[in-house]
Amino acid sequence: MGYNVAIDGPAGAGKSTIAKLLAKEKGYIYVDTGALYRGLAIHFLDKGIRAEDTKAVIEAVKDADVKIKYEDGIQQIYLNGKNITGRLRSEEVGNMASATAKIPEVRAKLLMLQKNLAKEQDVVMDGRDIGTCVLPDADVKIFLTASVRTRAMRRYEELAAKGESCSLETIEKDITERDEQDMTRKTAPLKKAEDAHLVDSSDMTIEEVVKAIADLCKG
Repeated sequence: MGYNVAIDGPAGAGKSTIAKLLAKEKGYIYVDTGALYRGLAIHFLDKGIRAEDTKAVIEAVKDADVKIKYEDGIQQIYLNGKNITGRLRSEEVGNMASATAKIPEVRAKLLMLQKNLAKEQDVVMDGRDIGTCVLPDADVKIFLTASVRTRAMRRYEELAAKGESCSLETIEKDITERDEQDMTRKTAPLKKAEDAHLVDSSDMTIEEVVKAIADLCKG
C-alpha cells in the first residue's frame, strides 16, 4: 500500500501547483484527478455534446479511454491514444469538466484508475473529493482554499501571462458559480473531510504552503 496524500479544495485554490511541488519534494507521484475529468470533458466537447445532455454524456463515456502516462517524470493525459495535455487548461474545458463531474457514470469511469494508482504508489492526489470519496483512508488529508478574489486574480494572471484576453470579473463569476456547482452536486460534493487539515493560502506564499503540508507527511 502506498503512502497517500489527498489535497481537496475549490477551483483556483492552487491544488495542482502545490501538489506537484509537494510530490517532487517528497519523491511521490503526482496525480492530477482534475486533469482526468478535463480529459473526458474534451471528449464530450469534441463530440459536440452539451453538459446538460446527461444521456449523451453517459453514452459518450463508454468510448472514452483516458489514461495517465509519465514522460520524463511529467504527467501526460491521453484520450483514446492521443496526448491532449496541452488542451486541458481552457475555461471551456474546465466548465464542462465541472458540470459533468457530478454524473455518477463519469465518476465511476475514473475512480478505479485513481484507486489503483494509490495502492501501487506513494502519491499526492488532488481534486474535489479525494479525502472524502476516492482515498478516504489517505495518510494525510488537506483542504486547500483561498478567497474567491485571490483565486480569480491568480487565474487572471495565469491567462494574461499566456497572452490570452480575459476579464477578472468574468473569472470571479465563473469561480463563484463553479464553487456552488461543486458543493451542491448530489454525487461526491466538494467538502472538507472531517479529519482534513484546513490550509487557507490567501496570504501564504507557495513555498509556505508546501512546507506546511510537507511537515504533516510522515512517509
